[in-house]
Amino acid sequence: MFRDAGDSGPAGPSNSLRYRLHEIIFEADTPGGKAFDVGLLIFILLSIIIVLLDSVGDIHERYGTWLRVTEWVLTIGFTIEYLLRLYAVRRPWQYAKSFFGIVDVLAILPTFLSVIIPGGHGLMVIRALRLLRVFRIFKLARYVDAYRVLMVAMLRSRPKIIVFMIAVLTIVTIIGSLMYLVESSANSGFSSIPAGIYWAIVTVTTVGFGDITPTTTLGQFFAAVLMILGYAIIAVPTGIVSVEIARADDDPISTQSCPDCGAEGHIHNARHCYRCGADLDPSRVSQPPADPQA
Repeated sequence: MFRDAGDSGPAGPSNSLRYRLHEIIFEADTPGGKAFDVGLLIFILLSIIIVLLDSVGDIHERYGTWLRVTEWVLTIGFTIEYLLRLYAVRRPWQYAKSFFGIVDVLAILPTFLSVIIPGGHGLMVIRALRLLRVFRIFKLARYVDAYRVLMVAMLRSRPKIIVFMIAVLTIVTIIGSLMYLVESSANSGFSSIPAGIYWAIVTVTTVGFGDITPTTTLGQFFAAVLMILGYAIIAVPTGIVSVEIARADDDPISTQSCPDCGAEGHIHNARHCYRCGADLDPSRVSQPPADPQA
């Protein structure tokens, strides 16, 4: 699908339209690619500023029409850019399912939805997520690598974090049920088990809104135990992610983007894309970043 005739390598012949678009849109180590990314970020920032200004009553009354027209022009531009991204990769569905592919769609949908749903254009602040592309502008290895390390660490921590969340939900469910039994007759706000669970979640996360407060001695004892437990719980996910960050920090990062699905964050000596398995162009695989302190 979308394969140019005569494609002979991972990125196709250098004179193909898809290859040139891929170099400009997905790669930022060329003058054209860098200019494209800088221009894209400027337009994203402009669209976010427009949304923020449009939410101010006085500005909306005076310049609302101009702001809406500008937003539609930007949205049409973003739509064209998204379609070009799909065309520039050999496997557009792979890119469409990726994180940035989904963000790209979410960034243009609110404007069209605002025609049907009043106020829907306010969701356009989702475009702020696209500012993550700033890591690709200058291909600063230490920043790109830090971004990849964080993402890899979060993915590796996912099973442990899920187990941890299940344990926390179990604790707040038990404590919330006990608080309902203890406090329900005291008219202190624990009118049901869900209300008790809500209080337990607020307490264990050390937020403490104060809208529901135990009044009995036993209820206050459970509250004290849960508050102390909350501080201990905070340290658990921090330790899990920290360990995974240390593990993920061992492999240097490549600045190359996959020509098939647009994925980034490959290990410097990778020959295949970690997402779709496509061959990477050996001539464009970057060397590991040099130690700035060397």
